[in-house]
Amino acid sequence: MFDVVVIGSGPGGYVAAIRASQLGLKTACIEVEPTHGGVCLNSGCIPSKSLLASSQQYIEANKLSDHGINVSTLHFDLSKMMERKNEIVSQLTSGVSSLFKANKVRSVRGLAKVINSKTIEVTHNGKSEIIKTKNIIIATGSSPIDLPIASVFQENIEDSAGALEFESIPSKLAIVGAGIIGLELGSVWARLGAEVTIIEVEDEFLPKVDKRIGRDVLKTLKTQGLNISLGSEVIEATSNSKGVKVIYRKKDDLLDIQVDKLIVAIGRKPNTANLFDKDCELVIDENGYILVNDVCETTIDSIFAIGDVVRGPMLAHKASEEGIMVAERIAGNNMDLNYDLIPSVIYIHPEVAWVGRGEEELKKEKIDYITGTFPFAANGRALTSGESTGFVKIISDKGTDKILGVHVFGPSAADIVQQAIIAMNFGSTSEQLGSTIFSHPTVSEALHEAALAVNRKAIHIGNRN
Repeated sequence: MFDVVVIGSGPGGYVAAIRASQLGLKTACIEVEPTHGGVCLNSGCIPSKSLLASSQQYIEANKLSDHGINVSTLHFDLSKMMERKNEIVSQLTSGVSSLFKANKVRSVRGLAKVINSKTIEVTHNGKSEIIKTKNIIIATGSSPIDLPIASVFQENIEDSAGALEFESIPSKLAIVGAGIIGLELGSVWARLGAEVTIIEVEDEFLPKVDKRIGRDVLKTLKTQGLNISLGSEVIEATSNSKGVKVIYRKKDDLLDIQVDKLIVAIGRKPNTANLFDKDCELVIDENGYILVNDVCETTIDSIFAIGDVVRGPMLAHKASEEGIMVAERIAGNNMDLNYDLIPSVIYIHPEVAWVGRGEEELKKEKIDYITGTFPFAANGRALTSGESTGFVKIISDKGTDKILGVHVFGPSAADIVQQAIIAMNFGSTSEQLGSTIFSHPTVSEALHEAALAVNRKAIHIGNRN
């Protein structure tokens, strides 16, 4: 009998298992795939960031002449980039296995089915094993949504995982979906020479992003070679001897393009199908999400669910923190999460990151606010690094000056937002953040100046009246 059994070893599951064991609970983690780490480590966050880094290095190398460095011949080796990516993935996934051993987490290989709150059936290689436990944590993650008219079962049509395994650079590439995944994958292959068209059904680009940032990002990506067609719906995608023919509608026009590869990146769905016995009464909504409360308790006592299978953004860091929270609560410790401060990042270049509230949201809720912005073009470190695109925006409550949201487009946006989260977690005002000493020269000084600008005290730009 285990104290805790975790189903799934992605960033939510393996973290939950390790923390549970650290807290003295006898713990096992069930994983159907041959390696630990889930989509994030194996075919998502980590491999995509590896290729984003490699492709950006190639772009930067082409700009060395700006620094007085001349390179006569420059080329890249895609197989070497892929080899580096695979080595990083292998290092991290084997690292999870080592952490399980170090923390005395029993690793169980196989397909899990929850029979009831105390019983799990695991099937592997035709054999079944019954595991008894006092608590169950479901962390089975998510998988790409398939588009029937552009099914990934056709040759040359790939989902996000397949798009990280290309053996050659497609001359022409189409992507369905201009969300975070579509933009990141498009950036990788455009940098390496592909002609990229992104087809997005929505009329608004990145609707969850600050509107000004959204406009600037769209403009920047177009200069980087991404053709983004908004308000466009794919009607048909058919594999042929030359690749894939894609037909899509934009307003009243029917357009078609012939591409070498098509990537479908229209979102993800929770992995909950066939996870529960027919007599298990756990409540799942019509979209496959498991119903949970604010502390990830399901409708059945002693069964918890975290990460992509529950409400909220499908983000690795959210899943990890939910895993820690659940493990702590099972151990009898009081812990909860501030879901208002979950950061989001788009790892294009420059990066986009944000946390908290946006202007449109505050307007709808009729909350009075004030803003302060600071451009990286006025930041010394950004200029010396050739990274002067973008800006930092801080939104504060007009009455209390409490920081409500921070939005960044520019160098090290993810890290700058993380600094803001720390301040926001302690209820900081923009004035308090503005009175903090920042190192010079750093790109983080843009956050400092944006905080000062909220109260019209910025030093290195003119303040609005």
